[in-house]
Amino acid sequence: MGRLRFLTAGESHGPALAATIEGVPAGLPLTADEIAVDLARRQRGYGRGARSTSIEQDRAEILAGVRHGLTLGSPILLLIRNRDWANWTRVMQVEPLSDEQAADLAGLAEAGDKKARPITHLRAGHADLAGAVKYGFGDVRNVLERASARETAARVAAGAVARALLTKLGIDVWSYTAEVGGVAFDPRHATRSREETEASPLRCPDPDAEARMIAWIDEARAAGDTAGGVAEVIATGLPIGLGSHVHWDRRLDAALAGAVVSIPIVKGVEFGLGFEQTRRLGSAVMDVIEGRNAAGEWGRTTNNAGGLEGGISNGQPIVIRAAVKPISTLPRPLPSADLVTGRPVEKGHYERSDICVVPATGVVAEAMVCLTLADAVLEKFGGDSLAETLDNLAGYRERIAVGPAPSRAGSAPRPGGAAPAESE
Repeated sequence: MGRLRFLTAGESHGPALAATIEGVPAGLPLTADEIAVDLARRQRGYGRGARSTSIEQDRAEILAGVRHGLTLGSPILLLIRNRDWANWTRVMQVEPLSDEQAADLAGLAEAGDKKARPITHLRAGHADLAGAVKYGFGDVRNVLERASARETAARVAAGAVARALLTKLGIDVWSYTAEVGGVAFDPRHATRSREETEASPLRCPDPDAEARMIAWIDEARAAGDTAGGVAEVIATGLPIGLGSHVHWDRRLDAALAGAVVSIPIVKGVEFGLGFEQTRRLGSAVMDVIEGRNAAGEWGRTTNNAGGLEGGISNGQPIVIRAAVKPISTLPRPLPSADLVTGRPVEKGHYERSDICVVPATGVVAEAMVCLTLADAVLEKFGGDSLAETLDNLAGYRERIAVGPAPSRAGSAPRPGGAAPAESE
């Protein structure tokens, strides 16, 4: 894959975060207000800390690639300014420090300003040790500023652009909180609508389970601890045929798994039944094919595969579950070691922390799924403009609704299902 690409830049307490998205067709309606919807969703959720709920009010500025509300086909540049930068300007200064500035910073550190001190007390579960050793840093801040989950705001902004494209193609991507601290939602009790779920504290469709999840988060908070869980993402409206079985790096499930597990707090990914399949017989796992209906759609009795077979979308909803570990930054830090001396210390570094980010992780996972599916769609259908992509998709849907013509023994099927001529 690689038709649609994106990169992010920026540090957690730097001036801004940025995202560049390349490959979006021309003619796609896009505004900053649309992107702001997902950025706001990422910041909400029971268990979030002060920075997400009160300090930052994320909004992406569109600086390139859009004119008069329509994409141009050129790279799109998004900028999210960090409001907290005002409190970190000296610590995170881009230009070299003058002697006077360096002395001022050292004075602040000696006076007890935690921001000004080099960080050497390592945090378990973070990139602190591995990143500092890899790049030769003596101050962990050089690692944590970029490894921070704050970077995912730029991913969500980029994902909102991909979502705008998918929406025009009839593809929808949504997530909800499926589990927190071992408390799982029950599909039989999922009485909330999508709108009601979005407005709930944990974005959970089961109100009874959500109440027990909140109680678990409260217990973790009281104990100076953190809580993890499972976020579930569902993508609907996809045609059969995205991805390919012919090479490992063209398999859609591999691309989706890699995209979701790249989220810093995600430690596992499964599709459909996932690991539950290992505890059942094959006859109880495979999705029986019912045949093609009058509209040309292939039916299944179940969707245990999660919409993917052989690395290819099979027309069923794609269902992805992300295992969200408890946040590594603990209000009551664990014992650790010092980066410079290598000796044990009483506790690791602590600045501030959320208690639970499962709902927010679901929104980030949506963004990564949107970006991956948009890339797969553009690889399959191409199009320099939205109109061209729509035409190509419509033609493909029309063709597969009819199905291929029967092949004669010993002959290969013809492109578009055309039967071989009688004279051959």
